[in-house]
Amino acid sequence: MPLQIHNSLSGKKEDFNPIHKGQASIYVCGPTVYGDSHLGHAKAYISFDIILRYLRYSGLKTFYVQNITDVGHLMGDGEDGEDKLIKRARELEQEPMAVAEYFSRRHFEAMDRLGVIRPDISPRATGHITEQLEAIEKLIELGLAYESNGSVYFEINKDPKYGELSNRTIDQMIEGTRKEVLKEKRHPGDFALWKRAEPGHLMRWHDPFSGWGYPGWHTECVVMSTRYLGDEFDIHGGGMDLKFPHHECEISQARGLKKPFARKWIHTNMLTIDGQKMSKSLGNFVSLPELFKNFDPLIVRYFIAASHYRSVVDFNEKALHSAEISLKRIHQTVIKLRKLRPKDAKPSGKRFKEFQRRFCQAMDDDFSSPQALATLFDLNREANNLLSEKNPDLEAVTDAEYLFSSLGGDVLGIIPEAIQTNYSEDHMIPIMEVLVELRTSLREKKDFESADLIRDHLKKIGIVFKDTKEGTTWEIEKNN
Repeated sequence: MPLQIHNSLSGKKEDFNPIHKGQASIYVCGPTVYGDSHLGHAKAYISFDIILRYLRYSGLKTFYVQNITDVGHLMGDGEDGEDKLIKRARELEQEPMAVAEYFSRRHFEAMDRLGVIRPDISPRATGHITEQLEAIEKLIELGLAYESNGSVYFEINKDPKYGELSNRTIDQMIEGTRKEVLKEKRHPGDFALWKRAEPGHLMRWHDPFSGWGYPGWHTECVVMSTRYLGDEFDIHGGGMDLKFPHHECEISQARGLKKPFARKWIHTNMLTIDGQKMSKSLGNFVSLPELFKNFDPLIVRYFIAASHYRSVVDFNEKALHSAEISLKRIHQTVIKLRKLRPKDAKPSGKRFKEFQRRFCQAMDDDFSSPQALATLFDLNREANNLLSEKNPDLEAVTDAEYLFSSLGGDVLGIIPEAIQTNYSEDHMIPIMEVLVELRTSLREKKDFESADLIRDHLKKIGIVFKDTKEGTTWEIEKNN
């Protein structure tokens, strides 16, 4: 079947037919760089990375744009609070752009460790002020926006389709809105395109409205996406939390400017911590640099890939340990295959074709990475059956290793070219393989006492056996 994508705008799965044959244009909202990237960022950008990788695997040439928000993301309800970057700069006693530069580098370093492919372009909001002002002035000329006290607002009542993405009515949008915003806006739901800068404001640009101001959050992505991808492009993505108001406001501006804009909208769902929304106020905020002190980034990537991008993922250390065991099971098989595979051998493509078909069938169904991963585990079982033979067919070994590397490596990004077995020294692997085989043989003979004796003695030195229906794996216990 053709690739189908769940379009958030229609609420349905739709066939993916790129605007330009053989090419896919993608825009994903990037981070606001006032602090370290966190687990929520990991979920979103790993999910889009898998989507990007599969589009490439499918034979499409991709052009991927992901912005950097370094001005205009306001606190409070997103319209009238202080700019997040300026607040953080004041706390750190640094220039705002120095803060933006520092955390931009930190973000990409964290993404690199997670195996996330870098965008083709990472445009910054501050680098596109002129284009934002041009778009804002055009919206005023069209009667869709208005200037008030030096600031400019988009008038949502002028767009009858406003709210179609988030399925909200205008009355629902103004619930809980602070009363004081009514003084400057014609309607409390009107959103800021440009804000008047008070004297001494650290980030401001000359404008035709009040003399000095700075952009609101919602115009930058309209400007930058169409600047680099054209007025109509294939995919616009972001986290579920951006659906309203950010993406809703983007669509209204693009519609007002007569731009067809994005054909498909993809939203990744949220990540919770032990069932609760991640929040600094709850004390459960997990930044990626802190997480990487205790967990291999590849384990984090596997943990994210094991859930569908539209599903809520609940993070806890037990889940990460489980992900580590599962990933290790695949890695141990791939290590064995790579040792047996003849040097420079080319895959024949004759063996295990059904696994490739099932993998692609899963990914064609709205990028269903959990089902694709389940197919890899089925392949893992077949590969282990192959490896258990006295003289394994080397052509089959080559085909199996190739599929693991292409599907698990190139697409899911969980099988690197060089697998780091940091959970054990290389010389331990053959020894443990013998012990696993011996214990399996004892269990098959129903000599459970001897099998348990091996398990218990290894437990004392910190090595734990894990018995599953797929077989037995082992791991070195981490010190608590």
